[in-house]
Amino acid sequence: MNQKLENAKKHFEAIITEQLERIERLKNEGERVDYTKKEHIVIGVVGGDGIGPTITEHAKHVLSILLKEDIDKGRIELRTIEGLTIENRAEKNQAIPDDVLSELKQCDVLLKGPTTTPREGDPWPNIESANVAMRKELDLFANVRPVKVKELDIDWTFFRENTEGGYAVGSKGLHFNDDLAIDFTIATKQGSYRIIKEAFEYARKMGKKRVTVVTKANVIKTTDGKFLEIAKEIHKDYPEIEMDDWYIDIMTAKLIDEKRRSQFEVMVLPNLYGDILTDEAAEFQGGVGTAGSANIGARYAMFEAIHGSAPRMVEEGRAIYADPGSVIRAAGMLLEHIGYVEESKKLQMALEICNTLEKKVVLTGRDTGATGEAYVAYLLETLNDPNLSENYLAFLKH
Repeated sequence: MNQKLENAKKHFEAIITEQLERIERLKNEGERVDYTKKEHIVIGVVGGDGIGPTITEHAKHVLSILLKEDIDKGRIELRTIEGLTIENRAEKNQAIPDDVLSELKQCDVLLKGPTTTPREGDPWPNIESANVAMRKELDLFANVRPVKVKELDIDWTFFRENTEGGYAVGSKGLHFNDDLAIDFTIATKQGSYRIIKEAFEYARKMGKKRVTVVTKANVIKTTDGKFLEIAKEIHKDYPEIEMDDWYIDIMTAKLIDEKRRSQFEVMVLPNLYGDILTDEAAEFQGGVGTAGSANIGARYAMFEAIHGSAPRMVEEGRAIYADPGSVIRAAGMLLEHIGYVEESKKLQMALEICNTLEKKVVLTGRDTGATGEAYVAYLLETLNDPNLSENYLAFLKH
């Protein structure tokens, strides 16, 4: 027993040391990259696993159309990055193989398809999630997910802390003995501050009236308590914005409360709670297959589909019917992030027309619906319509 206790102390000491070193890096974080001033922008396109390569190729095609002029001029480069498959990651026994990580770091922004995270019973080793690893390696601290459903009066933007919380050391839990297993959750002053500040800055920039902080600080008093206290301090610098706070359990209920949900605008929350709540929120606009996600850092940014890799669709030969909507929405967020605001707006309008307002092409994930290729053809036809804006506004009035 004494030896087990000594081993546990060493394990915990290593985690604390690692986090203290990380805090020092956070204190020396550089200024945010201004992509509008860059003469050359490399967009890395990472297919991932399962249906990922199929749907990401569709999104790459859409980007190539929207950015054609600047691609031809050499300002924009679309670069395909391979090797983030579960097979390669398992063979190298790394969440992100070193050579792939090196390629990722040579890009400015990334468009990424879903990746498989091994679970018990899978034929793969217990390697860390590629998403979690990428967020840590590239310090993508802000996960931003918008959800907008006009007919339900829903206009939400979620700011999920991306590098701490319950996922920070998710592969470093401790099996003390057969009776006791312990995992860890992490909150730092620096990590909490920057995500909460990001949410308040966004609210001010967009003219939002409320920022909602979601924790379980009444029970998880130390880490969630720190997050909430920092939010209260930051709020003092934004007197024009109302701040309220909710616990994650009741918040999941209030998102489906018709009387309450329209009052929420900007929500900021630790990692695990953000993962849960944004998946619930995505259901309002058609499910996780319709939602995109931004992962923002000071130097890098990654935009991705928020659904899984759906290996069963590949096994059953249905990958061609996979819905590329989520990763195409992510591509729209990428466009806005690097300064192509008008192109992003056009794409978002076309997606609304194709997915909600017209729906001439319906995806079911099977041969009962359209292929992803047919959907993209419909989307590009809509994008090329010279009356796109007028048609969009006319649809909204109806």
